Amino acid sequence: MEGPTPVSAMIHAAAMVSAGIYAVIRMFPLFVAGADPHHGLFNGPLLLMALVGAGTALFAATIALAQNDVKRVLAYSTISQLGFMMAALGIGAWVAAAFHLITHAFFKALLFMASGSVIHGMEHGEHHVHEHAHDDDHDDHHGHDDEHEEAFDPQDMMNMGGLQQRMPVTFITFLIGGFSLAGFPLLTAGFWSKDEILADAWLGVTHGYLPHALVFILLALAAFLTAFYTMRQLGLTFRGEARTEAARHAGLGRGVVSVTMTLPLLGLAVFAILAGYLGVPEDFPLFGALFSPEAVGGNRFHHFVVEALPHNSATAFFASVPDMQVSAPPFMLVPVATSFIVALGGLYLGHRMYWRRPLRAGEADPLIKVLGAEVHEILRNKYYLDELYERIFVRPSFWIAHRAVDEFLDRGIIDGILHLIGRVFTWIGDLLKVLNAWLIDGVGDGIPEGIVALGLRLRHLQTGRVQQYLLYIAIAAILIGIVFAASAGTMVTAG
Repeated sequence: MEGPTPVSAMIHAAAMVSAGIYAVIRMFPLFVAGADPHHGLFNGPLLLMALVGAGTALFAATIALAQNDVKRVLAYSTISQLGFMMAALGIGAWVAAAFHLITHAFFKALLFMASGSVIHGMEHGEHHVHEHAHDDDHDDHHGHDDEHEEAFDPQDMMNMGGLQQRMPVTFITFLIGGFSLAGFPLLTAGFWSKDEILADAWLGVTHGYLPHALVFILLALAAFLTAFYTMRQLGLTFRGEARTEAARHAGLGRGVVSVTMTLPLLGLAVFAILAGYLGVPEDFPLFGALFSPEAVGGNRFHHFVVEALPHNSATAFFASVPDMQVSAPPFMLVPVATSFIVALGGLYLGHRMYWRRPLRAGEADPLIKVLGAEVHEILRNKYYLDELYERIFVRPSFWIAHRAVDEFLDRGIIDGILHLIGRVFTWIGDLLKVLNAWLIDGVGDGIPEGIVALGLRLRHLQTGRVQQYLLYIAIAAILIGIVFAASAGTMVTAG
């Protein structure tokens, strides 16, 4: 969500966040391998999948109600729609989940790309205001604008308004994508895929499966809130008068909203309307005969999905379970009427609050008065999940990392062992140093020192004085004579 809008469109519509749903669809036979056809498949993972998915759809929809960031609304809408798909998988409606995955890709990519066009226009408007203020010779108004620029958020819908006339192509495509997300009856792709999920849930109710009833109720409430916050987003962004100077100049000027920016919106808008007609149930009044006639084999999308697993070992199992038929669920008045009521009811309520009397500059969101300031604050702060996550996981993790890992393990044990090893080798080094000085240096240095000392003593024998040399010769001669005399006396005695 924090990245560029084309990246957000790809991630939320067709790549990262949708990969989990696609993986579960491909591996669905593994999930149902141990299920019991006589108990509505609700055992173990499937029961958990259905309830968590339906709860997530409603939970994320309530959070999206109170968000003011144009992309944040769409991000939580994505979480909610993924909940729809996961709930569908949990009740065995794997074809409906795949259908909604594809239709959701078109209208959610359209909405993110259109929001990018809006943000681009708002940034251009703010840039225009800044340049205009910059030409006012650095007066007080210019200084005030600098402060305003620092706090300005081009993604905040409270800063928008009045963009319908300034960005008409973006408005029309955003409207188409929003209505498809809301499931506007009969005319949008989102209606056909979302209605099929509700129909599959109601089919389980008719077979007496209690969890299906809970899933049906939760998804219906989520669909109602989806329609409401979609109309709220459209009203805050496009209706009424501009609530800031940036919005007043948004989209104005040649090339601000270029063809390269609007052309993808138009292409996605076509699919956000027409893609749903590939999966119209055969027995749906009028539309079934028109878009899924028996002459072409009926529901095209169902045949397309089934052919993806033509030799699946679970085919026989699917056929044995009423909720797992690969054909579309039969036409039932209750789910269709529910789809009409929640979509039109949510859109009407949003229209009444945000279109009939558009929000003006300085006014508070009327939803605050309806929900109450406390409830609205809770929803705006996402049930304080970020703060709760920080208290439960982040802070304890930091404490453990600091106390246990850093102080005890790293500094206490690891550093202690390393320091001990260092001290031992330092002591050994000092011992070797003493040994080296006493033995090696003593022997190595003692020999040359002895030779030098001997040389110093012997040098006195050669003083260069003749008298001293004659004295040495005389002494030597006397000593030799004594030796010879002694030797001769010894020989005479022996003889």
